[in-house]
Amino acid sequence: MFTINIPGFGKIEADHLVLDYNGTLAQDGQLLDGVKERLQHLSEDIKIHVITADTFGSVKKALNGLPLSIVSIPPGNQGQAKKEYVESLRKEKVIAMGNGRNDVAMLQTARIGIAIMMKEGTSSQALMQADITSSHICDALDLLLHPLRLTATLRD
Repeated sequence: MFTINIPGFGKIEADHLVLDYNGTLAQDGQLLDGVKERLQHLSEDIKIHVITADTFGSVKKALNGLPLSIVSIPPGNQGQAKKEYVESLRKEKVIAMGNGRNDVAMLQTARIGIAIMMKEGTSSQALMQADITSSHICDALDLLLHPLRLTATLRD
């Protein structure tokens, strides 16, 4: 479990990290440098879920061997599917990261939503619903590896 008490934001006790794949962990279907190592380290404290329509058909190969769950969702109504998945994990126990319009409800529903803004871009709605915006997935994952960074950003 990932636990931190942030003044003015409250206590976070997260059991799950839910991640979008393309545009968040990967670019053009290819896992970004530095992600694998961070996910491996984070998996010691929190259950990791990658939820994706797998646009490029590469997610299973890219994440092979990592201690995480891959959740495939069909095209169409992906935003609702991602939201329902977060709710099924007990939304107050979830930290979510994503960049697309189909991530908006997931980011809004999770205890902490982090919008990732990399080369693929970020939906303006995702930016508005997130608690935090990060310019790179490695920086966002590092927020969990160095939790006082979350305090610095989210405290009242």
